[in-house]
Amino acid sequence: MLLLPFAHNGELRFVDALFTSTSATCVTGLIVKDTANDFTMFGQFIILVLIQIGGLGYMTAVTFLTVMRRQKLGHRDRLILQESLNYPGMQGLVRFLKIVFASIAIIEISGIVILTLRFWSDMPFLKALWFGTFHAISAFNNAGFSLFSDNLMGYRNDLVINLTIPLLIILGGIGYLVIVELYNLYKKEVVRISTHTKIVLLMTVFLIILGMVLLLSLEWDNALANMPWYDKIMAAWFASVNYRTAGFNTIDLSKLTDSNLFFGTFFMMTGGAPGGTAGGLKVTTVALTILGMWYTLRGDTHVHIFHRSISPYYINKAYTSIFIATLYIVLSTVVLSEVEKLSFLRTLYETCSAFGTVGVSTGNGGVLSYSALFSDAGKINIMLLMLMGRVGVFAFTIAIIGKAAQSRIKYAEGRIII
Repeated sequence: MLLLPFAHNGELRFVDALFTSTSATCVTGLIVKDTANDFTMFGQFIILVLIQIGGLGYMTAVTFLTVMRRQKLGHRDRLILQESLNYPGMQGLVRFLKIVFASIAIIEISGIVILTLRFWSDMPFLKALWFGTFHAISAFNNAGFSLFSDNLMGYRNDLVINLTIPLLIILGGIGYLVIVELYNLYKKEVVRISTHTKIVLLMTVFLIILGMVLLLSLEWDNALANMPWYDKIMAAWFASVNYRTAGFNTIDLSKLTDSNLFFGTFFMMTGGAPGGTAGGLKVTTVALTILGMWYTLRGDTHVHIFHRSISPYYINKAYTSIFIATLYIVLSTVVLSEVEKLSFLRTLYETCSAFGTVGVSTGNGGVLSYSALFSDAGKINIMLLMLMGRVGVFAFTIAIIGKAAQSRIKYAEGRIII
């Protein structure tokens, strides 16, 4: 559809159209064509629809339409929906889905109203409505696509933009399960929140603060130079929120120090929470890995947090996910760096951004992402990383190698010295 003559301006190659649609569906935000100028309003609408579907998840969207038509869900459909939403159990699954869609509608409409009113002071109302709608949906779905060629750099010190966009990103990135659970807590339908929600909220706040501290300390006299202290804090807050999940930016990321680019890769690999619009390894995976290492160093085989024990299976799954993700990213970076003959660190930054479905980029020297400098084979590599990050590295790898057959044989335990 993006290749249709009335969907784009000028020439649009197939691989660039495929890259754009992949980036939109995987809610990444990396661009090899300027969304504002290289696509017509129809093309931008197609991108927005892909962002919304990608953020919701295919099964979630299809199941909701089924429920709205008052058709019953089969057992297999419920199992698939449960897996796609990361919902624990089958009880109350349809009710949970309805609350999810109601929450999404309320959050996105609120964002549209606020952003439309803000943009209305800079442009005609109808254009402001389109820009407000596009940016609100792009932000909540953690996509990072913008209708401004310089992204949101023109609103660097704007309080409304710097609060609304990050808040939408955070609400989309923490996951539907957390949103519904907080809603139920507010309605007093539950007396305590789950361990999952506690970990997600704790890690989200911790990573945002840590990202701000690193950005301010490493970029105070560099990328943030010549700004008032208020603008520096605002820019660091905005960048820290976008580092893990979305691709909006209010500063020139090509000016970041090598140290910040390197630390940024860890934030991007982490991503958001399960069952939300963000990709990456997920904050829960990183949290379980840290907990597992901490208790192993203490010589304790029983991992627990918030007075709840954690199954060794989930700890091992977290270790495996991080190892496989690191392997994919390192291999992709080495291959791209050698084939494309470009900066290793900037290529690593781009691959982590693709895998985490983040979308921040050091740029191609203009308004496009660093991926625009890659060959067609390099762009395909980035597309695969985006798909992997959105689907989940564990699920993506299992889909390739398949699950092992359940063995009924248990061998005697062997001792290995480590």
